[in-house]
Amino acid sequence: MSVACGLECVFCVGFSRWAWKRCTHVGSDDSATWTSATPEEFEPIPRISRVILAVYEPDLRNPKISPSLGTFDLNPDWVIKRVTHEKTLGRSPPYIIYIDHNHREIVLAIRGLNLAKESDYKILLDNKLGQKMLGGGFVHRGLLKSAAWVLNQESETLRRVWEENGKEYDLVFAGHSLGSGVAALMAVLVVNNPAMIGGIPRSKIRCFALAPARCMSLNLAVKYADVIFSVILQDDFLPRTATPLEDIFKSVFCLPCLLFLVCLRDTFIPEGRKLRDPRRLYAPGRIYHIVERKFCRCGRFPPEVRTAIPVDGRFEHIVLSSNATSDHAILWIEREAEKALQILREKSSETVATMPPKEKRMERLNTLEKEHKDALERAVSLNIPHAVSTAEEEEECNNGDASAESKTKKKNWDEVVEKLFHRSDSGEFVFNDNVVPER
Repeated sequence: MSVACGLECVFCVGFSRWAWKRCTHVGSDDSATWTSATPEEFEPIPRISRVILAVYEPDLRNPKISPSLGTFDLNPDWVIKRVTHEKTLGRSPPYIIYIDHNHREIVLAIRGLNLAKESDYKILLDNKLGQKMLGGGFVHRGLLKSAAWVLNQESETLRRVWEENGKEYDLVFAGHSLGSGVAALMAVLVVNNPAMIGGIPRSKIRCFALAPARCMSLNLAVKYADVIFSVILQDDFLPRTATPLEDIFKSVFCLPCLLFLVCLRDTFIPEGRKLRDPRRLYAPGRIYHIVERKFCRCGRFPPEVRTAIPVDGRFEHIVLSSNATSDHAILWIEREAEKALQILREKSSETVATMPPKEKRMERLNTLEKEHKDALERAVSLNIPHAVSTAEEEEECNNGDASAESKTKKKNWDEVVEKLFHRSDSGEFVFNDNVVPER
């Protein structure tokens, strides 16, 4: 009897400790040790957010949405193409192609999930754990198919526009929620096959994923951290949701209950097991975390931006918060990002006024490059499946550059996807080691 009472006490204490830690875990805990972002690196994010918001507007000359600036700072005449749900035939969310001559960028922006469109759900549901590989890692099958379809439709337009502007503009893929996963995988495809966009170099390709869906395995998320930048607002549930996306959207009307059960289940999965699972998907690239709330503090505070390329502890725990869904909204992300940028600029101007000028931009670029190399080495040291070291990554880039000129034959993007992996005798998808990514 005493043994049973003792076990019951241990269980009660253990459960109480778990419940306390889970209920007191707030979004800011995930990035508590990260460094602060600089205004120079964060500057594009509010602007790109407004380009994504423009996808929701049928007429930019008479917008219905009011961003943080009060009006859109986009020139409607620079929107060269707008594709609606009807034109995508359910293969992709709507998107626009916008040429920003002021910032020398060609932007392909994709909107997020439309709850009223069945086709958007089909894209999310088109995935089974470990069903699709790309470039040495697993990716979400439905999002990859959508990315390939958009590139089949628009790669010639992007190539033509890039060449017409002297090959000097950056190519930017941007998306929110569902669109962020499509944009991220488009960036991966173009980085590995730049010859199909006129030979655009990796240094001119960027992707901004706002409220990103988990769409690629950890080794790919770290490998492309110099190209893909994810933006997460405080407690957003989607980047933290490791469960298959179909479970989330099947239970969209009982989301709090589902999130609690996911928290309970993930508590009993060891961290090492999560890291060694090559099929587990993550939010892509470098992460910018906008923090504006603190534990046991009411209301929103002036937002701060923290950034890192996390390997272990990469937004693994869902936050039990009443803001878990509202922080996913693109309008809130745009408004808080603009506020955060203004605060960063004010702090930067105060520092410049009291200190001698330095080459801050060059120093920060060197720091970002070092952080990326450190993250690659960290992934190798943790035995992340398919992770590559810095030396292997550089060798891969050099091999790709040497063979890029001979790979100018026009191909279909679906063929490119199929070329990067094959099916083994056991039926599993295996990365083709002899394939050299095109540069």
